Amino acid sequence: MGPTDYKTSVYRVADIIGKWDKGTTKVRKRLLQDFVVANQGKTGPEVEHYFAQAESLFLFRMTSWLRLTYMTGTCTHEILCAVAVFLSVSNGHKFMADFIESGGTLTLLEIIDFKQTREVDKREALKCLYSLGNAGRKYKELICECSGIRAVAECLARSKQEETQNACKTLLLLLADGNPKFKNQVYKGLIAILTCNSPKAHQLACNALRTVQPIVASVNSAIIEPLLKLLGSLHLEVQFEVTELLKDLMHYEAADAILTELVALLRPAAENSLTQTDRPLRNGSPDLKMPLSAFVQQAAAAKTIGILARESKEIAAKLIKLRVTHHLLYALGNTQHADSQRQASIALKFFCQNFYIVDDSVQSAMGETLYDLFKSNPESLYLKMSDIHADVLVSNQVNIPK
Repeated sequence: MGPTDYKTSVYRVADIIGKWDKGTTKVRKRLLQDFVVANQGKTGPEVEHYFAQAESLFLFRMTSWLRLTYMTGTCTHEILCAVAVFLSVSNGHKFMADFIESGGTLTLLEIIDFKQTREVDKREALKCLYSLGNAGRKYKELICECSGIRAVAECLARSKQEETQNACKTLLLLLADGNPKFKNQVYKGLIAILTCNSPKAHQLACNALRTVQPIVASVNSAIIEPLLKLLGSLHLEVQFEVTELLKDLMHYEAADAILTELVALLRPAAENSLTQTDRPLRNGSPDLKMPLSAFVQQAAAAKTIGILARESKEIAAKLIKLRVTHHLLYALGNTQHADSQRQASIALKFFCQNFYIVDDSVQSAMGETLYDLFKSNPESLYLKMSDIHADVLVSNQVNIPK
């Protein structure tokens, strides 16, 4: 930098700092906007040149003001955009050190954790955190040490906007990668999201777990119950992600426990729900004794069992030992939920086609008439079944020897 350029930069930074210290909110907002426009996409040395190596003075003022005003929303977006410029520049480790030293990391996490923060500001804060974490392992660890995993996971679970939720997911994946000290905490944080009330959060968490699971290697048993519960979701995109994750988990030691629970879902806990007394009343309305989610879960479990069995003959054999034939026949008899019948029938078709002992047992349990209907068109069998057929299926005693 020549003497003239340096003198110009010194005058500029003195002018900026002077206006900032004496300026109103409107003046500061304009200074922030001008800074972003002038420095967007620049390298670290170029930003240093802009401030004549005095950029830390401006960054400290911004961070301090952000910490004092983010709860009121005063210029929060403009400050975050300016901070993002500092944190995203190449060779910007000095800026990161200054930002961290002034308490910037904690402030960003407080912003995304504060319920009244606007979604657009949460996204900008997440962008800043991503730039920080992307700079290296020590920065990832710093975010995690500041309870960053909890804050980001809760933001994903609570947010009503998909763009914010996607930003949270991306940051969590970053914190899990190349961060052995905290990878298990990220994993547990994603599992915790499975119990929230947001279908989009469920979808994103399941998708993220498919990436994080190989990183942590072993399966945490706490994942099984909430994951299988999501099979009762009315959102097909959630069911899809759950099934894909379950396929991945078949390669781990938890596979047997998962298969056992899956088969159990074919026969919901309130076993009297499918007896003759629960048939539709005279006015045509069903007397449901179980929540719809239990039947949705039953149908999804049948579908997932069919998918897993097709993936591996070894898995199919394990399922047979778990009395899947008996349970699929039971689900096929659930006249209160057509999709349970359809999915159970499709899964049964695969087992019958690939295991003669299953085919013989199904034929014996169904009887000749129903078995012929089943073989001719399994997918539409539920449309042709009588109440007597359903009772036969529900009360079946199939028990294939192990």
